[in-house]
Amino acid sequence: MSWLKIVFEGLKRTLAGIARHNSKGFAMTGLETRYRGPARLFHWSMAVFIVATIPAGFVMIQEGIDRSLQDGLFLFHKNVGVLLLVLVVVRILYRWRHPAPPLPDDLPAWQHMAARLSHVGLYALLLIMPIAGYVRVKAGGFPIESLDALGVPSLVPRSDAVAEIAKMIHYFGAYAITALIALHVGAAAHHGILRRDGVFSRMWPPLGGSDRGV
Repeated sequence: MSWLKIVFEGLKRTLAGIARHNSKGFAMTGLETRYRGPARLFHWSMAVFIVATIPAGFVMIQEGIDRSLQDGLFLFHKNVGVLLLVLVVVRILYRWRHPAPPLPDDLPAWQHMAARLSHVGLYALLLIMPIAGYVRVKAGGFPIESLDALGVPSLVPRSDAVAEIAKMIHYFGAYAITALIALHVGAAAHHGILRRDGVFSRMWPPLGGSDRGV
């Protein structure tokens, strides 16, 4: 479909931009290296939803929890996942048009590479996880209430085999994205608290401030 082609083209150019901008740094000087306001708003909005939905996903599959709590967590997890997929697609398209500012040129080469790989991994998993979750639910014959209320038909056929594959991808992907997020948060704390080199302030605050920059 044409929209999928646009999204994947945007993802390809976004990842190419990550590689290009992380490989060419320069001294951080004021607002010229900050993310624009919409990029910061996308980042922190998604962070809130991700931090809420990952623990919900781990808790809801535990044995012995109250059924009403489990149902509520499933409802929350499925529908927030739909919202996150929409947000990540929009963010990829925005990032395509507005590349990220480069990292400072005094960072060691291995940190540039780590930043590049972690961002590529995060973008990939932020697409894979909600898509795998959608396939697992719909192929398994279960509802996604927000899409059903909008009259969106299922995009995958009913298949227990497909649902089981998607379930495994979603399960192991949850651990992978949790690890990458922990790495991302640790790196942000390192730059914001220890180095104080301006890297964290590129993405802070979520709202306000100048939109000058890239």
